[in-house]
Amino acid sequence: MNHAIPIPITMSANPAKNRVLVLGLGNTLLTDDGVGVHVARQLGSDPATPNWIQPLDGGTLGFRLLGTLSRADAVLIIDAAQLGAPAGTIRLFDRDELVRHIGRSDRSSAHEAGLADLLTLARLEGFRPKYLALLGIQPQTIDWGETLSPPVAAAALAARQLAVSTGQAWVSAL
Repeated sequence: MNHAIPIPITMSANPAKNRVLVLGLGNTLLTDDGVGVHVARQLGSDPATPNWIQPLDGGTLGFRLLGTLSRADAVLIIDAAQLGAPAGTIRLFDRDELVRHIGRSDRSSAHEAGLADLLTLARLEGFRPKYLALLGIQPQTIDWGETLSPPVAAAALAARQLAVSTGQAWVSAL
């Protein structure tokens, strides 16, 4: 499996140069579980992606992401999430909702637990981003396969646009 190497983030006083870390999580060998990685990779390969977005394929790297995460002032995590909604539904969780969502007891995937632990450790290390959110996408299928289901593939396109618009609002306020 090919994983991106975390790159340090530098935020400047000039909003046009501020970066938003878009962290895609998931396992691309488990169909819709990999939607976050697919979105991050699409952002990274699209020349139209604004230069202030730093997409990162976080895959299932867990604690290896701590250094990159702890240096960011704005982080948008994209991941498959059990929302109890139709496949392809997208929900943007702000910081407080994110903490409640990943802190619940009915976690549906191993990387939900990993994300909770990663954010807890990052907070203990002094991680205090100005902006932190989760863009959750309801999966249809989590099974062996490398292709997203049709509703989740369509949601991935919409998630890219939402990542850019959310990041734009954050960069304007940094």
